[in-house]
Amino acid sequence: MADTGASALPRTSPAGSPLFRAEQFVWLTARVLEQRLFAYHFLRGPADPVETALDAYRNEDAGYGHGLEPDLRGPVSQPLHTARALRVLDAVGRCGGQRVERVCRYLTSASTADGALPAVRPAQRGYPVAPFVPVTDDPPAELLATGPVVGLLHRNEVWHAWLFRATDFCWRTVESLEVPHPREVEAAVAFLDAAPDRPRARAAADRLGRLVRERRIAVLDPDRLDAYPVAAGYAPGGHHFPHDFAPTPESLARAWFTEEEMSRSLDHLSAGQREDGGWPVRRLRWAEAPALEARSLATIEALRTLRAYGRFVG
Repeated sequence: MADTGASALPRTSPAGSPLFRAEQFVWLTARVLEQRLFAYHFLRGPADPVETALDAYRNEDAGYGHGLEPDLRGPVSQPLHTARALRVLDAVGRCGGQRVERVCRYLTSASTADGALPAVRPAQRGYPVAPFVPVTDDPPAELLATGPVVGLLHRNEVWHAWLFRATDFCWRTVESLEVPHPREVEAAVAFLDAAPDRPRARAAADRLGRLVRERRIAVLDPDRLDAYPVAAGYAPGGHHFPHDFAPTPESLARAWFTEEEMSRSLDHLSAGQREDGGWPVRRLRWAEAPALEARSLATIEALRTLRAYGRFVG
């Protein structure tokens, strides 16, 4: 047999298991980056190929573009692309060093006057973008873009001048949320789970958890979906569940839900795997390629969450 130049990865899951079915979906549909991420998380693959694949999305300004975040197309660097790049680096234990120092310089250049990040900068104009993502000339700073980045950098003990004002922005925004969007809640949790001031983070998380329950932002009973509203920008049935806010048992958001509520949430997540082996995406579908790329991301995240809670995946 000819040598293809690619080292074989060990197969670890039995045929028919959720992991085996997801693996077939990933090899069939995913970008190279998600294929290598899947191999890293579930097939004992190395980290270096993940970094190599991620480099294809990096620009000269040290930001990331080229559709890394599927709902934003085109080559230009954007904070949401860069936030996803940092999540990848964090996932493979590479969120540090000169690479992240350069990323922080990009974050500084991309920030608004208050030192935090907009979701989308005006350079996106002229390139395809999801219709629910506004492109404006003077975009405001948003927790959606800033919170996860600040949280990742704190968790990896990265210290940079950009973090000081961005951290202050996150505290002000999280502690003043009154009618949060589900994605704002996710961003807030990503920040709070790694914020250095742990007593303050726990207090803020407790308040946010009460809001989530009072405003029925999380579906506590999957058998009664009609009792819970769907947020703007999501497809019909695009609800959020406890596992979305607490993807690992270590998250501060885990305390928001009872054992029974979390168990029902994980049952619902497990049952969501489609016949083709992938998990669905709940945002509005606006183009074929972004929808398919986002499904690979959702599939990897679903498997990681199930495994974090001790559920069998394969």
